[in-house]
Amino acid sequence: QSRSFRCASTPKMRTLLLLLLFIYEARSHAVSMPNFVLLMADDLGIGDPGCYGNKTLRTPNIDRLARGGVSSRSTLAASPLCKPSRAAFMTGRYPIRSGMASRSQVGVFVFSASSGGLPHSEITFAKLLKNQGYSTALIGKWHLGTSCHNRTDLCHHPLSHGFDYFHGLPVTNLRDCKPEKAVITITLLTLAVLRWLGLVQVPPCIFFCLFFLAALVLGGLLCFLHYFRPLNCFLMRNRDITQQPMSYDNLTQRLTADAAQFIQRNAKTPFLLVLAFLHMHTALFSSKDFAGKSKHGAYGDAAEEMDWSVGQILDVLDELKLANNTLVYFSSDQGAHVEEVTIKGEGHGGSNGIYKGGKANNWEGGIRVPGILRWPGVIQAGLEIDEPTSNMDIFPTVAKLAGSPLPEDRIIDGRDLMPLLQGRSHRSDHEFLFHYCNFYLNAVRWHPQNSTSIWKAFFFTPKFFPEGANGCFATHVCFCHGQYVTYHDPPLLFDISQDPRERNPLTPTSQPRFREILETMQEAAARHAETLQDVPNQLSLGNLIWKPWLQMCCSSSGLFCQCDWEKQVGRGSH
Repeated sequence: QSRSFRCASTPKMRTLLLLLLFIYEARSHAVSMPNFVLLMADDLGIGDPGCYGNKTLRTPNIDRLARGGVSSRSTLAASPLCKPSRAAFMTGRYPIRSGMASRSQVGVFVFSASSGGLPHSEITFAKLLKNQGYSTALIGKWHLGTSCHNRTDLCHHPLSHGFDYFHGLPVTNLRDCKPEKAVITITLLTLAVLRWLGLVQVPPCIFFCLFFLAALVLGGLLCFLHYFRPLNCFLMRNRDITQQPMSYDNLTQRLTADAAQFIQRNAKTPFLLVLAFLHMHTALFSSKDFAGKSKHGAYGDAAEEMDWSVGQILDVLDELKLANNTLVYFSSDQGAHVEEVTIKGEGHGGSNGIYKGGKANNWEGGIRVPGILRWPGVIQAGLEIDEPTSNMDIFPTVAKLAGSPLPEDRIIDGRDLMPLLQGRSHRSDHEFLFHYCNFYLNAVRWHPQNSTSIWKAFFFTPKFFPEGANGCFATHVCFCHGQYVTYHDPPLLFDISQDPRERNPLTPTSQPRFREILETMQEAAARHAETLQDVPNQLSLGNLIWKPWLQMCCSSSGLFCQCDWEKQVGRGSH
């Protein structure tokens, strides 16, 4: 009887043991797959957060993140402009490899109905993690394209690039997204009143001709502004428009709440959350809880609201006891936009600290950005590193931690950060970094082995205006070629380790190895150029222009796109 019992129970026992082993392995696998929360600011300067030296802008939550993790003092954006920088961040590759680097003066998409965007052939870290079983979401700004051939193909949309969930702005936060006063109308009325008072002597025939011409221009402008907002400034949830035009009312609070809900929904499974803030890009905005509360005007109000959002995400991770199994990353897509100054003279751009330049140029102020990583128990708290790293490094770092092999059919320019973050290495894996101004190779950075020097050679530099200024105020951003730049032969050479403000270019007299250093860097640039392939230009004129058949609208009434389903959809979102 006992013998028959053992024989009968053996298959059951084996099945039970196999089941227990499977559950154990599944749990071990889940533990070994960390969560990822990647927080990306827009146009935030390295001199803005308190943990990078700002004494008057209050960023207690970003500072808390830095105290609990590693702060990089030399995190470098792969481009000083948002669209190519974000493409590099998502793919781990220089944007010139994906066609996301413009050859013209227009370096970003300004219409939602443009056909350019991140090609479907590109592999984002979201695609890799989704294949590993991760739940993936992008909340906030995308700005890497929407559709290719018709308004429903959504070939460039986040859902086509590995994200399970998207809630945010498919383009970017533009100044034209906020209703503005008709300044031209006021000017015309003022001119008419002045003439009536006899204060402006303009011949009647000329006056009325100019008035009629100005009225036509004004009508066209008002028509453009009337339709631009709803056609380009709208919120989507997955494939559907939920608010058109976008409302700034509690916008940060809405997106933050949705990000927190995504974490709560996926607390028991590995997840990737990219929270791409609309702050600090103009138009600046903030809710009533933050408006007028900072010491830095509208910019400070917006920055402190963004910091609040960072705190909400950290709090949710703590409440759900997920902090110890979550790698949190905070950075900015490029440096602060120093040319953002209002008519009243109020600065709407941030601080790049001691560094020269800003957004849209490759002086240090344009590409050196905050870089904070926290993973309690894995990354040493309170550590600061000065080795040059890139926002492209997040791609291979996240992929390896998630157990995903890197694609073998393409060059990945990013490097795994974990050896540096954990102290297993004291050197960056980037001996050379290449700084592009849109399509054009602008500068090369070289950090030689067994040396503390960090050489940076410029092939051209932007012409700042007015003379002595720290930016291109005449054109609002610096351009990358032609009359807007000064070419250097030999290249302009700096040692960033000794001259981080880039004030004193080296010469053969001041640096005996001048020609040897430049020769090495030019050879590296030539080797890099040999790895590039011709790819479709995603920012060609044909891909930039507005195409009516690609225009998304939440109603069927032509260009009159008006809807607000944010609250209704928000209650039922998954």
